[in-house]
Amino acid sequence: MDLAFLHPLYEHPGPWASVYVDTSRHTEDTPHERHLTARAMARELAGQGADEATCRAVGQAIEDLRHSSEPHGRALFARGGEVVLDPPLARAPGRDWAEWAPLPRVSPLLELAGEDPVCVVAYVDRKGADFELRSALGRGDAGGVTGRQWPVHRTSSVDWSERHFQLRVENTWEHNAAEIADALAVCQEETGADLLILVGDDRERHAVRHRLPQRLHDLVVEAPHGAGSRLLDEDVERARAEHVRSRAAAELERFLAARGADASGRAGAVEGVPALVEAAREHRIDELLIRPDGPDAHREVWIGEDPDQLAVRRTDLKILGEQRSWPARADDALIRSAVTTNAEALAVTVIPDLRDDTPVGGLGALLRWS
Repeated sequence: MDLAFLHPLYEHPGPWASVYVDTSRHTEDTPHERHLTARAMARELAGQGADEATCRAVGQAIEDLRHSSEPHGRALFARGGEVVLDPPLARAPGRDWAEWAPLPRVSPLLELAGEDPVCVVAYVDRKGADFELRSALGRGDAGGVTGRQWPVHRTSSVDWSERHFQLRVENTWEHNAAEIADALAVCQEETGADLLILVGDDRERHAVRHRLPQRLHDLVVEAPHGAGSRLLDEDVERARAEHVRSRAAAELERFLAARGADASGRAGAVEGVPALVEAAREHRIDELLIRPDGPDAHREVWIGEDPDQLAVRRTDLKILGEQRSWPARADDALIRSAVTTNAEALAVTVIPDLRDDTPVGGLGALLRWS
């Protein structure tokens, strides 16, 4: 997961209000239920010591969702009487909850908002293609392309004139496949799509895939639907989920392979809070791997005002010259460091049959070296 969108959360000191709101239920009573949620979350934050202005800002932000049709939920991060960031969620949080803490509680986003691949579905036939943008938040038109319209159908005759006509048909198909591939490549670049799903007859799908730029080949999935078929939501969800699992499994394999020392005696990956804290202070984390239910995820560490000020023990921060310090969850403290050093993060729970001790304690990292 690219963490760049979290930068605004670390431009100001805490404490922070973090609220996760489930918007997956939609009935005629929803506006009233959201009103009650707004009051409950504001009351919960006040009970944890949040200032009145911040409680009011959070309550109003939830009130603003009374008529929202968002399919999953919303996270709200607020301080100083202002909601600083309110990303939509790609999965429902299951319940509404709020927390007041020195750092924003962002680690749940790895499961609820992260790894939400955006798809472009291309409905391909011999005359062109229609593109549809699909994500966890819904669908939308993404344009399309119209190729040459004639000739596109073969005949059964075998005399010279008909063979010449069929050659022209072949040329039309080849031309249209190239135009579709070019337009799809542009669409992917403009939308930032993580996945391209080709729908159509075998020949047309293969012809378009063959003409896509090499950089896109690993993003392509061919759906077993003929021309004129439309993908159901569950078809797209299946393709998106498989893409997420494949990427996560590949990153985990990299992590497991990098745990051993290389020829120079250095490991390319670490796990466990002490090793991760040291790597974070030295800006060596390239990608965090987090198992949210792991015991180390909520282990207490100590932080200072700057992301570099991170230690296992409070006395360690004083040795480093930091006079002000606060306790924080290890996962959120490490994510703060990852954000400010342009690292990424991954929730490994999307991998099926994951062992409970991978990574050990629930926290690990692939490292970068100077």
